[in-house]
Amino acid sequence: MIRILLAEDDRVMREYLTRALERSGYSVSAVDRGTEAMPLLQTERFDLLLTDIVMPEMDGIELAQKASEIAPDMRVMFITGFAAVTLRAGQQVPQARVLSKPFHLRDLVLEVDRLFEAESIPTRN
Repeated sequence: MIRILLAEDDRVMREYLTRALERSGYSVSAVDRGTEAMPLLQTERFDLLLTDIVMPEMDGIELAQKASEIAPDMRVMFITGFAAVTLRAGQQVPQARVLSKPFHLRDLVLEVDRLFEAESIPTRN
């Protein structure tokens, strides 16, 4: 099963995204800030970091950069409602995908599916 680490500071959005991804067959660990994600990245293996960009304490771009040092093969997808930070994210983490809010849950799931359809990921326990 593909494992996703979701970092989203908005509680309702975090719960909404978690439910949608789990219903689509993904395993999701959700945190409300980048600083909470770091210990999980150091102790667990994830296939995807799905992170909001604008968060307290540590923004999603900094989180993605630190995560890539810990797990260089992990994919990254940013979610944001701010056009200006979308450009910055693309420059600082060029291999990441960016999904702009508002988006439909179906679009999020399709984007995540696309990240993994090109290659077969072994099941992770």
